[in-house]
Amino acid sequence: MSTDGSGAPLTRAELRALRAAEQTAADSAASAPADTGTDAAAAPAPATAASASAAPDTDAAASAPAAPDTDTDTDAAPAPAAETPDAETRDAEPIRFEQPAPGVSDDRAEPAHPPKRGLGRSSRALLAVLGVLVLVVGVLGVISVTQGPRLSQIQVDAAQAIETSGSRLILTANQRLGTIDAEQITVEPAVPFTVDAAGRSVGIRFTVPLRDATQYTVSVAGVTSSGGGPSSNLTTSFTTPSSRILLLQRDVDGDDKIFTTDLTGEKATVVFQHPRISDYRVTAGLLVVAVEEDDGSRLLVMRRDGSQQRELTLPGQGYVSSVQVSDRGGLVGYSYSDRELSEDSGRASVLVTQPLSGAQDPRIVQVDGADASVADWRFVPDSSSLLFIDFDGSLGVEDPSTDAGVQSMGLAASILGVSRGTYTAIIECADARIVTLDLTTGEEGELPASEPDYGDATSIEPVPGGTLRHIVQRDASGMPTGQAVVEVADDGTAEVISEVSGTDAILQVCGSPSGQYAAVVVAPDLPNNDYDDMLLPLPSTLHTRLVDLAGETELPTLSGFDISWCRLAPRP
Repeated sequence: MSTDGSGAPLTRAELRALRAAEQTAADSAASAPADTGTDAAAAPAPATAASASAAPDTDAAASAPAAPDTDTDTDAAPAPAAETPDAETRDAEPIRFEQPAPGVSDDRAEPAHPPKRGLGRSSRALLAVLGVLVLVVGVLGVISVTQGPRLSQIQVDAAQAIETSGSRLILTANQRLGTIDAEQITVEPAVPFTVDAAGRSVGIRFTVPLRDATQYTVSVAGVTSSGGGPSSNLTTSFTTPSSRILLLQRDVDGDDKIFTTDLTGEKATVVFQHPRISDYRVTAGLLVVAVEEDDGSRLLVMRRDGSQQRELTLPGQGYVSSVQVSDRGGLVGYSYSDRELSEDSGRASVLVTQPLSGAQDPRIVQVDGADASVADWRFVPDSSSLLFIDFDGSLGVEDPSTDAGVQSMGLAASILGVSRGTYTAIIECADARIVTLDLTTGEEGELPASEPDYGDATSIEPVPGGTLRHIVQRDASGMPTGQAVVEVADDGTAEVISEVSGTDAILQVCGSPSGQYAAVVVAPDLPNNDYDDMLLPLPSTLHTRLVDLAGETELPTLSGFDISWCRLAPRP
């Protein structure tokens, strides 16, 4: 029930009159122009309860429109924003907040000035992404100050590492590093190395070739940033590929062939063939072949698969032997003799070097201004230097990349080998002693004797960690009774790895670059094994025994000789 301002109840007629007056006032306010500035207060005031009560009940009932039975009528006037629909209304339609009519006050109505526009969907997404990035950067910043340096890049040529010494592993960290010492680095399996660290990089140079088909793990312990902070360990692993070798087969009835294969011998492929191949050598990427023709030798250079062949210029028309290559210097060297020789003219067994690229003419090594005729020579591994013995027995060393000339190293009978990575040669002296010779200082050392003692060696092949020695066993009268190849470690411990008896003979012994394997060339039934007619004559049938020096794998015997591990040709 409604009441007037005094609290007295209104009659039904009075209530209808009041509603009619309110409707009239609302209609007048709604019909006023929006831009006249007329204030709602100027509109006729609704009838008060007092004036409505002054009218007779009968007249009011006759003239007033019928009112609903409820106390409020939302259709009669704008619904206040605070009006809350009843439960029935909420179920029927969604709640709407309508803006009140002009002049009607509502605390929730928006202000009269234009509203501010909110952020769009794309803006909110951008802010979200930026927020995530800020969070990530913050987290990484926290990690960087709570953790030590970490690896960001690794570089290594594993295929080259099993072929030559001096290959490098480069570890790059995510920040500049403090001082790195060799004592902080471990390599498994163990291998000698040197260290060169600067900025964010740690360079590890392996001074000997690595084993094939082997996983190497390298760790750098206690690494810190150049600005200090916590330390960490940098660790990485890599696996070297399986070896591929080259072998030479001579054929008296057809072309000689150089073929490549894996260590099983089951995947052999011919890479070069010619009626007369006298010698060949390989580098990490090139194959150098000396062939014989009617007017003399030719020296060919090609890729290891036999492609892109080209010919090097020789000092004249003549013959080439004892071909060797220098990986580090990019040189080929050989002994050269003119085809036409007499007591007064021609060059015999002079030592020649030239770039494998063919960019320069061949150069003849000279001693005291004269071409030197050499009886024996070697390239020094890991350098471009030459070690040679002339026909007077003088031992000399020369680096063709400098102007220092030939440095005298005394007298010698033969060069048995030069160790990789140490600049140490094994020399047979003129008095038959066998010594080690430091080529940088000229200091002599004693070659460790084998234990047990298998006798004197006719040839010695240096390998990392020791030597391979060819031993000829003789009876009391000095006649050979058998031959063997003995592996002798640096401490003198010796073990026979291959042997022959009877009429078989060992012609060549070569170790793989890492010292992991050995190759033993055997001429079976030598008295009945006819020699060919090449410049370097050899038995027509030759076999190469492959030996795993660790004894882990049984390897086959292959047909051919002069495996690509060898640094010079066999001696007949």
